[in-house]
Order: sequence, then C-alpha cells, then structure tokens
Amino acid sequence: MNGTGIIKGLAVTIRHFFSTYFADQFGLGRAKAKRGTMMAEGLFTVQYPEESVTVPEEFRVIPFLVYTIEEDGQKKYRCTACGICAKVCPTQCIWITRMKNEETGKPVPESAEFYIDIDKCMNCGSCAEFCPFDAIKMDHDFRIASYTSGDSHIYNKERLGKPLEYYAKIRPTNYAQEEAQRAAKAQAG
Repeated sequence: MNGTGIIKGLAVTIRHFFSTYFADQFGLGRAKAKRGTMMAEGLFTVQYPEESVTVPEEFRVIPFLVYTIEEDGQKKYRCTACGICAKVCPTQCIWITRMKNEETGKPVPESAEFYIDIDKCMNCGSCAEFCPFDAIKMDHDFRIASYTSGDSHIYNKERLGKPLEYYAKIRPTNYAQEEAQRAAKAQAG
C-alpha cells in the first residue's frame, strides 16, 4: 500500500513529540539532563543558548593551571615549570619560562611565564595526562569563541589559573580518586 512509510514516519514524530512533553512536565528534571544524548526521551533538540547540554565529566576543551590559596592569600600554582607538557604537546602550543632566584640565579621550581595558544591547542589532553604534579587539568568551558584572533587567544598564567575547588566541582569522581591516591601515598611514605 502506498504511503505507509509516510504514516510510520509521522507516527514516530508524534510519539517523540508527546513523549518530550510528558518527560518535561513529569520527569522532574531528569529528561532535560539527558536531552541531547543517546538516552534522551522524546526530541533530541536543545534550544541553545537558553538550554545547555550537561557535559560529561571527561569532557575536555582547553587546559587550565591548578592553584591553591595559601594562608597568606597568595596563589600557589602546582606547576614546577618542568616542561614536560610543552615537550609532549603535539602542536607545540605551550611556552614556559622557569623562574630564577634573584640572589643566586639558580632555577626555582616555579614558572615565571606560562602561555598556551588556544588557537593551536587541539584539546588532546596530553599535557594534563603527562603532568607529574597534577598541575594541568582539562576544562569544560567550551564557550570561548570570539571574533578576534592573535594575541587575545594566547592565554597567560593568570588567565589559565583556576582554583583546586573548581576542578573538584567539574570532575568530582577524578578529584576523589586523585585525593585518595595522594592520601595513600602520603600514608605509605
């Protein structure tokens, strides 16, 4: 019979339309959390920017530097300027200058300058994976587009720095695992 394919297709569309309505009205927020994923009930469309898809914990965009706040209010970056991140970066978008002691001229395990060109960064996460001090993590902030290029997309140390609490908020599972490993290591040694 001619036209059965059209009727079946319209039935799928109507089913998705009404299941979206019921999921949004009676799903108590669970439906919108799954919207835009394979487990979505109903329509798959997200009305961006009014609605936003919940990003998974392992989602990665650009790297950021982790710091903690000392008791005197100073930022203490975990980065020791070892340069491993710059060496393993496939696009060579990371530049680091190591700080030197003013009196002796010897290198200090701290970065004086740290830059990442986000136009070159391909979001691979190699820098975060190979960092032995857990100083670099991958961010979830994907809203970084702009109409300019050049120097405005070269992020310095201050612009890349985010507190440890931010990392714990965006990646709670990874943070808990890392802290458990850190505590076990401290207890063993």
